[in-house]
Amino acid sequence: MKSPPSDAVADPLHRSAVPLPLRGRSQARVLAIGGSDSGGGAGIQADIKTIAALGGYAASAITAVTVQDTLGVHAIHAVPANLISAQIRAVLADIGADAIKTGMLGEADAAWAVVEALAAYPDIPVVVDPVLAASTGAELTSAGAHEPLLRLMARATLVTPNAPEAATLTGRRVTTTDELRAAGEALLATGARAVLMKGGHIAGDPVVDLLITFTGETVLEGPRLATRQLHGTGCTLASACATGLAQGLGLEAAVARAWAYTGEAIRRAPGLGRGRGPLGHTAGAAAQSRSAKER
Repeated sequence: MKSPPSDAVADPLHRSAVPLPLRGRSQARVLAIGGSDSGGGAGIQADIKTIAALGGYAASAITAVTVQDTLGVHAIHAVPANLISAQIRAVLADIGADAIKTGMLGEADAAWAVVEALAAYPDIPVVVDPVLAASTGAELTSAGAHEPLLRLMARATLVTPNAPEAATLTGRRVTTTDELRAAGEALLATGARAVLMKGGHIAGDPVVDLLITFTGETVLEGPRLATRQLHGTGCTLASACATGLAQGLGLEAAVARAWAYTGEAIRRAPGLGRGRGPLGHTAGAAAQSRSAKER
């Protein structure tokens, strides 16, 4: 198996691998690693909005800067691998993290930099959203980065692929819920502790997602929403899962809350842009909070 290039993991700050103890901390800390979306609907922007809306503290490491709006991805500028590594190490050595979420990794050297930087923190839960392409089809993680992505998935607490991502990563056909389940079991065999298989790309109503672990399966299903306001849905869901884990929720509880929150955020989307619009991250959290109080 290929090893990460040495120049991809240089740490100019020479930080310690052990976060300093924090006293009086009241917020769960989540480090989001991924690309920047200039339109604010997906990527790091969606991560930060989600983490903050659910009461967490968001830190970030940017892997790429994208020129993006609701109509598509128009340009991508990769961040050098050594700077990606340095961002991760700086945050973890000083602020620390109770959970980490990864999204767009970009090129192979960037992906290896993430793998190597996180290797020093094996006890922090990691949620891997294996972002391969934007909803408009633009490639966000190169084929050459699949090997380090699989390495990252092997140490993940939770992996959250959609059907096309699952098909690419497993080499399987994934067009039905049964095929989604089979792909999830194949991904679980790579080493991840759990997979949340997203069924939004599979035809039919209701939409069925599957949380699969070595001990069983949880089915999450709901009506298919007739909307185009879906930009950043995967980023939002994965970040919400990571926030729940950071706050001490068990896996099933974290996923259930994240799933409900993402649904509310879709329903309360602000209707911006001429294409696939962003979610209503703040409104979604407020609606979920009101619903919880009424029960």
